[in-house]
Amino acid sequence: MSKVERAVFLAAGKGTRMAPLTDTLPKPLVKVHGRAIIATLLDAVIMAGIEEIYVVRGYLGEKFNGLLRDYPQIKFIDNPDYEKANNISSIVAAADFLQNAYIIESDLLLSNPSLITANQDYSNYLAIPKKKTDDWCFFTDDAGVIKKMAVGGENCWQMVGISYWTAEDGGKLAQKARQLYADTSNYQMYWDEVALSRFLPEFAIKTRLCRQADIIEIDTLAELQALDSSYLKIEV
Repeated sequence: MSKVERAVFLAAGKGTRMAPLTDTLPKPLVKVHGRAIIATLLDAVIMAGIEEIYVVRGYLGEKFNGLLRDYPQIKFIDNPDYEKANNISSIVAAADFLQNAYIIESDLLLSNPSLITANQDYSNYLAIPKKKTDDWCFFTDDAGVIKKMAVGGENCWQMVGISYWTAEDGGKLAQKARQLYADTSNYQMYWDEVALSRFLPEFAIKTRLCRQADIIEIDTLAELQALDSSYLKIEV
């Protein structure tokens, strides 16, 4: 088992489905019950003793500077392509830091910080077992290795945007992402597709169990309003 060296937060997107809040604020900085969404994740990483923390920013990137008051150890990585490319651009921007690292989507509300542990022994995605889902999901073999990723399925694992990459797999992910990103036709790829679609046979990424209540992905203003009534006065 290896001690996790770093955490890379992906926070460059616009979060347009949470407008008008995200007209002036990046989605990870939107507060739920008084705390920024990303803070629940940062606290868990720090609690686990992970010292290297990187935040890949793009849209309204300067707004993230306020995090330094409470988290002075953060290092920012600027993604210059966030407007013209999907989040594969953020992985390419952070490619030097993917080894022995958590890669974390920054718009997840984490209620179970124990899921972020100081040590990991294999590359994995947090995932929720589902009889049926319309969301991104995984199909695995008997050993728990992901053999297919799809949008929607039955008897599968719903993807959660927190993953861990060993030194070997993180290095390979960086190499393959750069390779794909050299071709502009791949600009609209999701970064997960690099290892779990385009180069799936070269990786052995497993699922790691979590519960529905452990992590909430807030995609829209309506979903935010359902969690925090202080936003009900804002029209969807």
